[in-house]
Amino acid sequence: MSEPFKTYFFEDLSVGMRESLMKTVMNEDVVGFAELSGDRNPIHLSEHFAKKTRFGERIAHGLYTASLISAVLGMYLPGPGAVYLHQTLNFKGPVKIGDVVTISVEVTELVEKGRRCKMHCEATVDGKVVLDGEAIVMVPSRESAQRPPAAAAS
Repeated sequence: MSEPFKTYFFEDLSVGMRESLMKTVMNEDVVGFAELSGDRNPIHLSEHFAKKTRFGERIAHGLYTASLISAVLGMYLPGPGAVYLHQTLNFKGPVKIGDVVTISVEVTELVEKGRRCKMHCEATVDGKVVLDGEAIVMVPSRESAQRPPAAAAS
């Protein structure tokens, strides 16, 4: 059985490394995100309202889709221990209930000072880009992970 996550240290990363995740957007995801975020815009929750919009049906929150980027960064590349510092988001198309979203991240630059990793992030539905942007994360070093914890004060 494979681990439910991957952990990379800064020293393990190289430009061009990629990871992706596929997720079917369910009604429960959209309703749950509305409750969690407080964004109860009827375009996300009401078929009646959404039918009158240019989308013709309910759509997922843009930040729900963006949150899937966080899942990839936090769980797979670089994985646990990475700290989000910056994210740009360009929304290019809707994500509808039932859509299968593919989230891909790719290492585009490594900056030794501060162990910064720049990553291109992209979400697609049926091969069409619906969201893209750049993330910057701070990644732990192998050395800091192997350092013994500081002695407790007595």
